Amino acid sequence: MASNDIFKGKTVLVTGGTGSFGQRFVRKLLDTGSIKKVIVFSRDEFKQHQMQQAIPDPQRKLRFFLGDVRDLPRLNRALSGVDYVVHAAALKQVPALEYNPLEAIKTNVFGTQNVIEASLDNGIKKAVFVSTDKAVSPINLYGATKLCAEKLFVAANAYRKNTNATSFSLVRYGNVVGSRGSIVDILRAQRDKGAVILTDNRMTRFWITVDQGVQLVIDALGLMRGGEIFVPKLSAAKVADLISAFAPKATVRVVGIRPGEKLHETLLTEDEVRRARDIGKYYVVEPQSHEEWDNTHLKKHKFVSSDFRYASDSVKALTKKELLNILES
Repeated sequence: MASNDIFKGKTVLVTGGTGSFGQRFVRKLLDTGSIKKVIVFSRDEFKQHQMQQAIPDPQRKLRFFLGDVRDLPRLNRALSGVDYVVHAAALKQVPALEYNPLEAIKTNVFGTQNVIEASLDNGIKKAVFVSTDKAVSPINLYGATKLCAEKLFVAANAYRKNTNATSFSLVRYGNVVGSRGSIVDILRAQRDKGAVILTDNRMTRFWITVDQGVQLVIDALGLMRGGEIFVPKLSAAKVADLISAFAPKATVRVVGIRPGEKLHETLLTEDEVRRARDIGKYYVVEPQSHEEWDNTHLKKHKFVSSDFRYASDSVKALTKKELLNILES
């Protein structure tokens, strides 16, 4: 949907840029050729070194800044001269965050607020937050912190009422196939030992590829006016089918739903459905608290029906063959 021309002559910074999303996003931006500079902001110097070795950068457009989103002064320095920010840095491992709740809040909530403050202070044009389906009606701390971060990002557009301040929007999607630490990584390790763990035979999840996630963020940057939530149209699958496709010879041990898990995930709340438009590849939720918000870019698109439900047990189910094709892509 969005043209790569939106990056012509622009400088883009991505927080958490050494992750699976960040690495693919950076490669995509460098491939456009017209971008001025791409900055990776993250706290792991070894991962930055690995990424620097792995990504060709003949025109020397790629920069690496060591820093933590918890550190506002460092963010302020890193965002100087930046046009667009993609905020993907987060602590994500559900069990670890349940055991270390304050650390989750410091990074996922206070870190997001720091990104907002630094974006406003540096005159960033657009900022996109990368969220998750776990933020919808959350039942674990990870989801709760991401929900708080979503609310912060949308509310930050209040600064646009009297000034030409930063536009803030967010994207929200499900499980990323093949991302570091994903269920595929876990299943691969378990499969090699001959037995895999399944919590519940009924459990379903949304699935998205890294490339789909990258394109969603690019399209959001091109379409956003500030305050929108961009949600892709995704298929889903039973976790049991994923196991059957990926580890057909392994023994399956059913252990029951663990704390912080849902049977099914949801990508839109009932309240959001009332403000969600179908724009083709995506649903876009309009903000509800900004009276002067410009929605002319969305008016030609219809709202979804009032009884619409967007959950992983209510959408098209991927077949085992389709799952394998995604895993092998």
